[in-house]
Amino acid sequence: MKLYISADMEGTAGIATWAQVDPANATEYPRSQVLMSREVRAAIDGAREAGATEVLVNDSHSKMRNLFWDELPADVRMIVGNRKPFSMTQGGAGFDAAFFTGYHAANGTADGVLDHTYTSETLYAVRVNGKACSEALLNAALLGVAGVPVVLITGDRVTIEQTQAELPWITGVVVKDGIGRYATETLSPAVACERIRAGATAAIRTLASARPYVFAPPIVLELDFVYTHNADFAELIPGVERIGGRTIRYANDDFRVVFRAFLAAMRLGAAANADP
Repeated sequence: MKLYISADMEGTAGIATWAQVDPANATEYPRSQVLMSREVRAAIDGAREAGATEVLVNDSHSKMRNLFWDELPADVRMIVGNRKPFSMTQGGAGFDAAFFTGYHAANGTADGVLDHTYTSETLYAVRVNGKACSEALLNAALLGVAGVPVVLITGDRVTIEQTQAELPWITGVVVKDGIGRYATETLSPAVACERIRAGATAAIRTLASARPYVFAPPIVLELDFVYTHNADFAELIPGVERIGGRTIRYANDDFRVVFRAFLAAMRLGAAANADP
């Protein structure tokens, strides 16, 4: 049984501030790397108890080189580095199931610890076919195109509830409760890992009830940017339609194409944040 893991950091137990997840912070960030790595290890160990064999981990936070190799099993493969064509789900085709570890809520979610959707500096909201999307939903749909069901997600309570509302078969492991955006009541790292390990085992054992998550075509992407200048740049992409001061629209029947347009618009929009 082949398992794919997309590993983020903000949803890790004990984490509540940007300083903890910022690679530029030499004091707090290394501690978060350890916490993140151990939660991923717990998910792997739990999955293997239920029969998972081959495991690929896609490091999916920030510059995407966060996980410590010495915290993971020696036979695990890992995708490291950023600017990947499919970002947090790079290399996810061909697997029997997927886990999302350390995930967070969509931008604008009350009591979502460090809530955002890919970037809060550039994107205000993301919608597909009129549905507000978190990273979990976008990434699940991309894996769904390849026929891969997401069966486990870990993070804060609202993230789990938000995801289970769309993927009711998914096993959710709550490791903390948000108190606004920058505070949390959290499990200890040790207890969080115990629960993640148990949740991973349960998720693999209930795989038969899971299904790939997909958006029905025609697929319409709408992005609300933080500023109008973000939309000014994103509008330059062929096929993109400007439908509001800070909103663009893009449509295609293939979600893989839509997702690449999403990444291009986000990255081009972010480039507009530089001083003119």
